[in-house]
Amino acid sequence: MTKFAGLSRQYWPTLVLFAFLLASWQAAVSFGGIREYLLPAPISVWNGLWSNEIAWSQHIWTTTLEIVGAFFMAAIVGVALGVAIAWSPLLANALVPFLVFVNTLPKVAIAPLFLIWMGYGIFPNMLMGALIGFFPVVINTAVGLSQVEADMLDLGRVFSAPKWKIFLKIRLPNALPYILSALKITATAAVVGAIVGEFVASQRGLGYVIVATQSSMNTSVAFAALIWISAVGLALYGLVVVVARLWAPWAEGID
Repeated sequence: MTKFAGLSRQYWPTLVLFAFLLASWQAAVSFGGIREYLLPAPISVWNGLWSNEIAWSQHIWTTTLEIVGAFFMAAIVGVALGVAIAWSPLLANALVPFLVFVNTLPKVAIAPLFLIWMGYGIFPNMLMGALIGFFPVVINTAVGLSQVEADMLDLGRVFSAPKWKIFLKIRLPNALPYILSALKITATAAVVGAIVGEFVASQRGLGYVIVATQSSMNTSVAFAALIWISAVGLALYGLVVVVARLWAPWAEGID
């Protein structure tokens, strides 16, 4: 009960803000003469969340797989590249300019190329999400592994610890808060990437629902799809936060 009361005190401003926005939204539609196909009322959106005309479970499952797959691809590749950059100055000089170049490419323009190369399916959308989300992991991993207190490194050398042991015992624990902080960014970036992929070419998924409802002007269902997308993204972000508190409780304040 004490923990619940603490959470209530922490998040009550957010709850009040959401309640105010929903009430204002409903009032604007009901009394402002706004047409439903332009801006559906919150009640219409709520009904759209459970509409039988949309196979929500199928689309939610597809988008969730894409987002989770994109997240893990970005995390694994990003950490590996960050380790390579921190481990070898030669690799750092070779990789960093190339990674910056890749990160500056317009991802929306790359999505059609994925369609040509790999066709329709879940994997191209995973790859799009990973492409958008991997760069912060690379940078934060490399920074966390490199910015270690000199005294800690000198202590390892005094005990004649090999390079790999210094890496595992000193550099990696120092980098863990940085990596987990980057993964929070990647959790949201993976959502954006997966939905961008579904917008360009997809036959299933919540992004596909939004595109499909444009022709019928079924705006309430489109809003409902946005809510489901946010729910999946929040769930993934929350999972990363929980893991961060378990693995690196000493760095809970780092974001």
